[in-house]
Amino acid sequence: MKTKDQAIICNCCKKVVQKEGVVPDSEFLHVEKLWGYFSEKDGEWQEFDICESCYDKWVESFKVPIKTREATEFV
Repeated sequence: MKTKDQAIICNCCKKVVQKEGVVPDSEFLHVEKLWGYFSEKDGEWQEFDICESCYDKWVESFKVPIKTREATEFV
């Protein structure tokens, strides 16, 4: 979620995860989804941001674990 001053805020806990013009000191997940014909949200565009701490809590609740692999290069 971006505020009027363009800070990025975690939609779960409201932590400011990035401020405009400031070097980021934390990571976050940004999700965008355009819902299609076979959903109850047909035609809705949704997006949200989640800080790393809330992401960790979220994926711990998954019934099927996420796939993880190690990156060898960062671009």
